Amino acid sequence: MVTTNINTNPAASTSVGPVDATIEQFRQLSTDDQLAALWYIYVQVGKSITPAAPGAARLQLAEGLLNQVKEMTHQEQLEFMRNLVEHVNIPATRAYGVLSTNTKLAFWYRLAQWMEEGIVIPMPTGYQMSKAAAQLVAKAESLEFNQQITVLRRMVVDMGIDALA
Repeated sequence: MVTTNINTNPAASTSVGPVDATIEQFRQLSTDDQLAALWYIYVQVGKSITPAAPGAARLQLAEGLLNQVKEMTHQEQLEFMRNLVEHVNIPATRAYGVLSTNTKLAFWYRLAQWMEEGIVIPMPTGYQMSKAAAQLVAKAESLEFNQQITVLRRMVVDMGIDALA
């Protein structure tokens, strides 16, 4: 019996695209490095994600959660963000978890704006990212714009707890 290999390019089945590779690298970072990388990517790329970005118009769906975050102390805000990354099952992470992908993207965009304004805990002065986080940010910055948006969406989509899943 003769068998035919349908895949004429064996390397194609094992290759990972730049978006997938970036996401995999992101997921391997520590919680705080994930938050730092996300922040720096938003600082670099997020300027291009205007409030008119898909989902931003529906940001009012997240307004209650955003207001809760705004009312927290800076330490509580940091803990909330860590809880999102670590999938800690609390009411606030469940509220985030049921948001649509684009609303989550807009949610983090708003948090990044508030971090710059000092409303939400800012990055510590003189903060130095780990080498792995810095490499991830550089990789994300080198992607095409549409790939950068996809990376940001995928970074934030799995955070929190989706009680409906």
